[in-house]
Amino acid sequence: MSLFGTTSGFGTSGTSMFGSATTDNHNPMKDIEVTSSPDDSIGCLSFSPPTLPGNFLIAGSWANDVRCWEVQDSGQTIPKAQQMHTGPVLDVCWSDDGSKVFTASCDKTAKMWDLSSNQAIQIAQHDAPVKTIHWIKAPNYSCVMTGSWDKTLKFWDTRSSNPMMVLQLPERCYCADVIYPMAVVATAERGLIVYQLENQPSEFRRIESPLKHQHRCVAIFKDKQNKPTGFALGSIEGRVAIHYINPPNPAKDNFTFKCHRSNGTNTSAPQDIYAVNGIAFHPVHGTLATVGSDGRFSFWDKDARTKLKTSEQLDQPISACCFNHNGNIFAYASSYDWSKVRTPGAALGAPRQQSALGSEGLGLSCDSSQDSHVSLGRSPSPPCKGKLQDFLKWLWGFSTAFGQNPAHRKCLASVSHYGLLCSWAQKHRQAGGCTL
Repeated sequence: MSLFGTTSGFGTSGTSMFGSATTDNHNPMKDIEVTSSPDDSIGCLSFSPPTLPGNFLIAGSWANDVRCWEVQDSGQTIPKAQQMHTGPVLDVCWSDDGSKVFTASCDKTAKMWDLSSNQAIQIAQHDAPVKTIHWIKAPNYSCVMTGSWDKTLKFWDTRSSNPMMVLQLPERCYCADVIYPMAVVATAERGLIVYQLENQPSEFRRIESPLKHQHRCVAIFKDKQNKPTGFALGSIEGRVAIHYINPPNPAKDNFTFKCHRSNGTNTSAPQDIYAVNGIAFHPVHGTLATVGSDGRFSFWDKDARTKLKTSEQLDQPISACCFNHNGNIFAYASSYDWSKVRTPGAALGAPRQQSALGSEGLGLSCDSSQDSHVSLGRSPSPPCKGKLQDFLKWLWGFSTAFGQNPAHRKCLASVSHYGLLCSWAQKHRQAGGCTL
């Protein structure tokens, strides 16, 4: 365990790393930048639950670390502590009482971080990287759910080294979400499975994917009675599906809409199509935010099928986002996500131009938390070195499926810093007239 400020370059004011005022657009909306951001791409974000006084933000990165900040009402962010894995951190979540943080990593393990003692212990083991992690609090049990590229979904009692239950998945787990008593898991090959968690976890239904391209992110939404009733699913093709579990009229109630595309969405002209890297629902109003590899975040009203607001474009993709427990703060991460990867027949580093009909694109799921870097790093990258070289060979087979390809600092010629930003949500509540 190392506290913020004890390692080189960590815990400083943060202003010197960003440099003086320049003409770059890493923070075009002048949102609040989180100090002491990770030194590599940020893959996941999570705010503390309402049971914990104040607002604490957790972020996991490809620098193998998990960092915690206190976000004060004034907007000041205070680095609190950090923990380490031996591989990139792909997902994080909180316990319901806010006393613990759970982390999932490419090192094939999941850990439990006890914040009161500042100690982290391993609580889960898989045969491949652990992509998702969620805390489940049921009336008759509590456990941690982990989804992995080893095609299993495991449920863990944190007091035991053996899983309570193992469920086989049809393919590798790419994304998941949990709101008791429902869990949704999206896998490779466009698999989509809904689980019920009452009494004990069990498969409820397999759903034919409403999207034609690889799944990237999923988020459950609630009805007016505050019960989970459906989910939003994002893909690499700049499209989101709104799907209800038991709709009165499936053909009418379920729908998809385009997003994160250049030149607008209502055009027949060729477009650059970007991955939807993250989806988050507002905890009070039920509106949703999407973030993408185009470096923008947007707010949507799914019930009115209307776009509320789109941000200005950042100079890097947005990789993750989340709201705090009362919806007053929206955090998002801006990080290089390898979305400019070379494709057959394309020049190295050249952007992908895609038709309005779409084809596969690359990108990483993100939430909107402001990030900072000295330069964009869209130029060709030098060969990877060190531990990432062997990992890259293995990971390449998953690159189009996962999108969070190793954007390690050693692999980048010009990206030198990654950061987080926080935006007070009221700032972005202007309504627009763009229908889905």
